[in-house]
Amino acid sequence: MNRDELGNIMTVRTKPATIVVAKSNGHRDDVGQSKMEPHMGLEFDTAEEAQEFYSSYATEVGFKIRIGQLYRSRVDGAVISRRFVCSKEGFQTNSRTGCPAFIRVQKVDSGKWVLANIKKEHNHDFEASGELCPPRIQRKTIPTPRSSSAGGASRTGIRSHEDDSPTGVVDMKRLKKEEMDGMVGPVAEPQKGLEFNTANEAYKFYYTYAASAGFRIRIGQLFRSKHDGSITSRRFVCSKEGHQHPSRVGCGAYMRIQRQESGRWVVDRLQKEHNHEFETPTDLSRTVTVASKGDYREEGSNMLENLDLVETNGGLSLVKRVSESNISSAWYTLLLEYFQSRQAEDTGFFYAVETREGKAMNVFWADSRSRFSCTQFGDAIVFDTTHRRGSYSVPLASFVGVNHHRQPVLLGCALVADESEESFTWIFQAWLRAMSGHRPISMIADQEHTIQHSIAQVFPGTHHRFSAWQILAKEQENLGPLLSMYADFRYDYETCVFQSQTANEFDSAWDMLMDKYNLRDHSWFRDMYRMRKSWVPFYLKGTFFAGIPVDGSLKSYFGTILTAQTPSSEFIVRYEKALEQRREEERKEDFNTFNLQAVLHTKDPIEEQCRRLYTITMFKVFQKELLECYSYVGMKINVEGAISRYMVQKCGNSEERKTVAFNASNLNINCSCKMFEFEGVLCRHALKVLQIMNIRELPSRYVLHRWSKNAKYGILRDADSAGGPQDFKALMLWSLREEARNYIEAGAASLERYKLAFEIMQEGRRNLCWQN
Repeated sequence: MNRDELGNIMTVRTKPATIVVAKSNGHRDDVGQSKMEPHMGLEFDTAEEAQEFYSSYATEVGFKIRIGQLYRSRVDGAVISRRFVCSKEGFQTNSRTGCPAFIRVQKVDSGKWVLANIKKEHNHDFEASGELCPPRIQRKTIPTPRSSSAGGASRTGIRSHEDDSPTGVVDMKRLKKEEMDGMVGPVAEPQKGLEFNTANEAYKFYYTYAASAGFRIRIGQLFRSKHDGSITSRRFVCSKEGHQHPSRVGCGAYMRIQRQESGRWVVDRLQKEHNHEFETPTDLSRTVTVASKGDYREEGSNMLENLDLVETNGGLSLVKRVSESNISSAWYTLLLEYFQSRQAEDTGFFYAVETREGKAMNVFWADSRSRFSCTQFGDAIVFDTTHRRGSYSVPLASFVGVNHHRQPVLLGCALVADESEESFTWIFQAWLRAMSGHRPISMIADQEHTIQHSIAQVFPGTHHRFSAWQILAKEQENLGPLLSMYADFRYDYETCVFQSQTANEFDSAWDMLMDKYNLRDHSWFRDMYRMRKSWVPFYLKGTFFAGIPVDGSLKSYFGTILTAQTPSSEFIVRYEKALEQRREEERKEDFNTFNLQAVLHTKDPIEEQCRRLYTITMFKVFQKELLECYSYVGMKINVEGAISRYMVQKCGNSEERKTVAFNASNLNINCSCKMFEFEGVLCRHALKVLQIMNIRELPSRYVLHRWSKNAKYGILRDADSAGGPQDFKALMLWSLREEARNYIEAGAASLERYKLAFEIMQEGRRNLCWQN
């Protein structure tokens, strides 16, 4: 469409569920029932308006859409382009056919969004026009775009059929007000038999009802088809349902929707009675205020407009359309004051605050001790977002590592403003800056796609492992029906997941599982197989995770002292209390390591060597493996040059056997159990082969510096024990800085100590100057 044709479009008329385009030639398609066709050059105020326009067009034609790819500026990371695609784009589910239809809108210098690319052809049949219209209970007006035209053409207007005045033209701001007026009017009571087009619409309806009544809701249980695993039913429950934390009182109120053969959703079960008092009903009209220029601006959290219920990983998730911070403004004031006071005391204290469109969002901070700890214990970290499991007053996330005593060590904290990919990416980038670019080998974090994508972007090469609690929750949700239907399913599933020793073994067992229980079309199983390297033990054991069990997790750093329900007035005090408590526990283990000695149980010189090097905790781990190796036998099975392979098995148990490869030329040793790769300590199978080969001392590379007594203090035997050159330089820098900080504190205690400390420092500097 050229500029002249754009100039022919004069007005856009609307009546319920129809969009009509009037042209200057006076003709209208289908006598007032035509669709407004998307075309190059259409202009919108926001990307959301473009989405709603394309959705309206799709409804009229007979297809559905979803949000596609976004593109960001390389300068400031802002979103500059968005794609909205046919719901049948791609091949991730059986219902998708790889449809190429889409529109792409581009943000221009004026701040408007212009339709830049379009593909109208579909490769599938359309649904009957009108079947996709909103449910009767929704009173929503469809936003309409403007067409840009040459020669200063007037903006496209919208005229209601109910307004027959000669002018009769209003802009999008009026429509927005009418839409909000519809929302804040009388709210319908939920009742059995109400129909909706989607689960999203049902959620919005129940949310509106709850807000007007004085309670809140959340997403409850889902139910799946036994045949294809698709979602057939959903429950939306009162926020006080259950007893998982003190704010919940076991309220039984809920609304359940059931999917019909037509694809629509019907309320089939309803419980209106609550066992608690209601809050003051929410006034939804407060979310729209009149600005000084007379236009309408959204403020606060208009949940009905800013939330979507989308299907992810086989379930429904609540996703925000626009950036809104979960952190109240009081938190920013509180934390900034704390950060400034800490920075005055600790010159290595780091903090950062993200801003979007002038609004504070995510917050990250780490003190010098955490930054120093990362140089030694930042190889395997846990991104702990426990607050996401339930309601919270503070969305606290923490980066936690494992120290040389196998204790949790804090590597930084963040407040998460929202759960978008943009937020997690910013938090990970802030952590990376604070830690001088030190990337972890492995990271344990939740399974959500937003977190997965952010880790892949900020930490390329880092092995992302899913949180054990989330895997367990997903298994309970998706395996429940199968466990009740098939007695052998649990055994077959656990054998496949936990007993597979090779990739081929896992693939064969998985294929058998899918065929035996007819699960090929089950979306959750398809997704989990695609992501198998992030949760199946066989794929995890070849990566260093500091020994954090595959079926477990690291002990919470803050414990019960600081939780997601901690009020802002107590946050700083509790945070510092937890920090001091953990660091005191570490000091006690440091004292024990340097002042106590573990008992030897053999005369093997390797045991004495490791007692001298390891912390007490890690020596006990090694000693257990050493003692166990005496109950194993090893048999040489082949020799290839300098490499000999052994079959090591437990006496009297032929099923427990591993393969060990030993290179006599460089003393390299590898075991198929992968304990050293996963935990950093040699296993019983490797130790048995070293005994057979009469090796009396472990090579230094098999006693990791991070597990040694001197790990915390940066006393290194050689550069190799600290990792690569970059890690070695960072370790030296932070070791000296931490030691200097302690030296200054001790030297400033009195005038006499100051004089002595100053003389020692001058003497030390003179000695350094004489070194080459």
